[in-house]
Amino acid sequence: MKRNIFRILKYTVFIGIIIVLLQVFLPRSYNVPPLFPRPTTQFWNLPTGSTIAYTLISGQGKKKPYPVIYLHGGPGGYIRQSFIKDISALANEGYDLYLYDQIGSGLSKRLDTITHYTVNRHIRDLAAIIEKLGKGKVILIGQSWGAILATLFAEKYPHKINKLILTSPGPIYPVNRKLANLPAPDSLHFIKPYFTNAQGNKKANNIRTRTMAFAATRFGIKLASDQEADAFATYLNYEVNRSVVCDTAKILDMDAGSGFFAGIMTFYDLLTVPDPRPGLKKLNMPVLIMKGECDNQPWAIQVNIYRCLATIVWWSYRMQAILFLLNNPYFI
Repeated sequence: MKRNIFRILKYTVFIGIIIVLLQVFLPRSYNVPPLFPRPTTQFWNLPTGSTIAYTLISGQGKKKPYPVIYLHGGPGGYIRQSFIKDISALANEGYDLYLYDQIGSGLSKRLDTITHYTVNRHIRDLAAIIEKLGKGKVILIGQSWGAILATLFAEKYPHKINKLILTSPGPIYPVNRKLANLPAPDSLHFIKPYFTNAQGNKKANNIRTRTMAFAATRFGIKLASDQEADAFATYLNYEVNRSVVCDTAKILDMDAGSGFFAGIMTFYDLLTVPDPRPGLKKLNMPVLIMKGECDNQPWAIQVNIYRCLATIVWWSYRMQAILFLLNNPYFI
């Protein structure tokens, strides 16, 4: 009798292990839209080895001396066609606008070695792009992670930046824990998100994707193809994006372009970047920080940036923010 029970338990454990292994290693598919080239897509082949997809919106009328480069969020984000339409108003003021998919995401090249997705790689790519434009300096607009990248780049290459515009900036690492619970002033009327990033991650992730992330960040191993991993990242970002709107019924449509390995590897590397605050305090350039009313980035986190940079803060988003930029002589 005991022998039979032991045999049943043994086979049960064996079957359980097989089921877990299948869940971990069996490729999955996700119901996400395909990735199509933007009608205006061009490519840079950079000396860093990166092939970067970008869109140029040429300035109209009298050209301004410095072009604008837009840095999308993520890491592992991409340029949305809808945002190209939104920001194109700046071109009417004479600015050449460059919007590019960072390495490993959007229409840009994926790297064969995922450990090459680092913060320094993104900084070197941006430096090469600025050199290719040949204008000496540029105006950087960074969104979320793009704001972190813009800040780190400005700290390293301040002579290449004319002005810095940060929208919903992510935290400067290492995070100042003393400020973590600092409340926002009541006068700013922020709205707490109804949905959090954690909820989106919990809904979208599964045992395979968690194992993919672990194997990548700990051992530099790809357990999935870029196609599968990026499809998951597209689905994940759709769920997480519920945390960046006041009304979750108005979430952005699911759009392909996310780069899974570029995202997790860059973020993992970001945690090891030396504290840039001493250098940021020395910056001498106009800096604008914008925070949305329903921004999912906590006020306390963003204060880390406010205390490092001399800023003008505009608590709005999208076209209202663009109109502010167009009509403020401090920036335009």
